[in-house]
Amino acid sequence: MKIIPPKPFFYKSGDKAVLLLHSFTSNTNDMKKLGRYLQKNNYSCYGLLYSGHGLTAEELLTYRPSDWWQDVLNGYQVLKDEGFEKIAVIGLSLGGVFALKVSQELEVNGVVTMSVPIHREANFLQKRVFHYAKRYKQLEGKKEAQINLEIKHLQNMSIDSLVEFQQLIDITMDKLSLITSPISILYGELDELLYKESAEVIFQSVATNQKIMKGYPNSKHLMTLGDDINEVNKDILTFLNDLTW
Repeated sequence: MKIIPPKPFFYKSGDKAVLLLHSFTSNTNDMKKLGRYLQKNNYSCYGLLYSGHGLTAEELLTYRPSDWWQDVLNGYQVLKDEGFEKIAVIGLSLGGVFALKVSQELEVNGVVTMSVPIHREANFLQKRVFHYAKRYKQLEGKKEAQINLEIKHLQNMSIDSLVEFQQLIDITMDKLSLITSPISILYGELDELLYKESAEVIFQSVATNQKIMKGYPNSKHLMTLGDDINEVNKDILTFLNDLTW
């Protein structure tokens, strides 16, 4: 079975721009429902796709977080080139880490993070890749014996990119005090406890006084696709509407 790779999307609407950043081993489908919702409420949304994402796990591991960060910078520039002067950034999981990094290094109107870890070991990230690999290979229609063989080969691939990913998270969290833009920090209460703890650390560490933290009782990790989606979308819209544009 041939899998059609996902693509970036640009939902144009009003003169207020939002950069949408998806999670690790996932793709732009994480952010499409939120993007459409915001578009209906006069926000122009650009959802970028990180290099290697939506492809095989083997291809994914040929890219590094520095490549994905460059994708984020390019996405920010897409909005600038379209003439948007003020940009808000919204990220989920890895995308939330990048959203924090954007708000540390670039000019943003506001930032929303969802399901952000303040630390992740490379070994945990490797397990995520294996899980993604198995799911992808099943979609390709491969037999179990073939999948197991290919995952054994995958286990021999370098995890340098995942070590770099672990370091990127640590460095970003060390610089939380640089964040002066308004921020909304969201987490799912059905997710690992780590994410609630991480939300609390981020909330306490950012420099801005314009900050919100909220947990959603029926949400797991992918909050943009979970049972609290309507409340999550409404809260994000309220946050964006309260910003100074």
